[in-house]
This record gives sequence, C-alpha cells and structure tokens, in this order.
Amino acid sequence: MIDFDELKYENGLVQAIAQDADTKEVLMCAYMNKEALQKTIETGYAHYWSRSRKKLWKKGESSNHLQKIIEIRIDCDMDAILMLIEQEGGACHTGYRSCFYRTIEGKIVGDKVFEPDEVY
Repeated sequence: MIDFDELKYENGLVQAIAQDADTKEVLMCAYMNKEALQKTIETGYAHYWSRSRKKLWKKGESSNHLQKIIEIRIDCDMDAILMLIEQEGGACHTGYRSCFYRTIEGKIVGDKVFEPDEVY
C-alpha cells in the first residue's frame, strides 16, 4: 500500500479521476484529501473533498449514483489518482453520464441519463 503521506498534495488535495472500468470512458475529475482517499479505500465507494462546500462527500450520497471502486492507481509523479469504477447512473450533476459531455465548440456529445430536478 502506498503511504498517503508520499502523495504530492497541493493545498491538501490531490486530483482524482474517475474512469469507467469497462469502457475506459473518463467520467469525472474531482479532488481528494487524505480522509477522502481513506474513506474510498475503506468503503469501496468514491469519496471526494468538495472545494466549494469545504467538506467530504460520498459520490452519489444524494443522487444514489454511486461509484464502486474496482481499482485505484497512482501516477508516476504521485500527484494524481485514477480510479477505475463501476458507475451507477450518471457521474455528472447536470444529468449526463460523464462530466465531459460537450466539445470545445459546445456541441453535446454525451448521453443524458437523468434529470437533475428529479434527483436533487
């Protein structure tokens, strides 16, 4: 097990990427602190640190769109985490399967899988 203190945190946070374990689609990016990483490992479900709310949160705690951890990888520089996951429902709070649902031109290329007003 990698020592959490060896990770290169910036302001106590490390970038965390959630990727579908089967399709390899990148679903979202967020941040983790040590507590979020520990909770993720302990529970088998993704936990993150909300920079806006300044608190720990379990992905899917209100929507039930959970992220089950299949594998966790650390990059070579020790400053990013990649989680291979099974996604329940959508990863994006806007209702899309992935947070990366549009091109730089603004074209919608992702699948909307739920209506936020019905979930939150």
